[in-house]
Amino acid sequence: MSEVNENKGMIRRFLDMPTDSLPKTIFVAVMVCLVGSMFVSAAAVALRPIQEVNKLLDKQVNILQVAGLYEDGTDVAEAFAQFEPRVLELATGEFTDQFDAASFDDRAAASDPELSIALDDDPASIGRQARFVTAYLLRDANGDLDKVVLPLHGYGLWSTLYGFIALEANGNDIFGLQFYEHAETPGLGAEVDNPRWKSLWAGKRLADEDGVLQISVTKTAPAAGADYHVDALAGATLTTAGVHNLVRFWMGEAGYAPFLANLQAGDI
Repeated sequence: MSEVNENKGMIRRFLDMPTDSLPKTIFVAVMVCLVGSMFVSAAAVALRPIQEVNKLLDKQVNILQVAGLYEDGTDVAEAFAQFEPRVLELATGEFTDQFDAASFDDRAAASDPELSIALDDDPASIGRQARFVTAYLLRDANGDLDKVVLPLHGYGLWSTLYGFIALEANGNDIFGLQFYEHAETPGLGAEVDNPRWKSLWAGKRLADEDGVLQISVTKTAPAAGADYHVDALAGATLTTAGVHNLVRFWMGEAGYAPFLANLQAGDI
């Protein structure tokens, strides 16, 4: 009998093994994993274009929301067409035609050594800062600047918060702020998404009459007064500190201050 088995091919001997044998069990497990991974990979590749479209749509919706232009039923493409995207060089505060504003990826630029800088002074805990970002200009019926929407991001408690701030044409009054991506604690830090808290930003001011940055997100109002203060998130000390730091970083000299100075001087 052993001679007969030895004369059989390897595949035949494998098939003749009991169904619950260790080699067959391992073989089936490996094949299931292999086939499953192939299906998952194929699905990921097939769905990637749809995911990119949805990602872009979500970004556009957030820009519309922070500018007060979105409600249920809004045609996102039509409404977003009102914005004029421009690539901004942070160091000079001026727009550049070096990149296509419609396709420029701010987040990818932040990790590109040629388009970003490593930060020594890093209160927002972002590591690297892109030298270029996309600003979104909104003009009124007469072609005059109405609002400008600027991207910002920084680390909270558990995650990097990505969002937008909308400023009035004077470059100092806040129209709104909201985050579109984060992983903060539900019911605590995730309250950055709470409409009530987001509404607190409307009408606040960045800098005082002397041009000194005063905006704060703290438990108590600063000496500058309530016009420059947004209440802290209850029970979310570190997320609040993160929002405070990232807003002040991006609105300060290392961020949009040169651009806002140009805006206020009428050079935009």
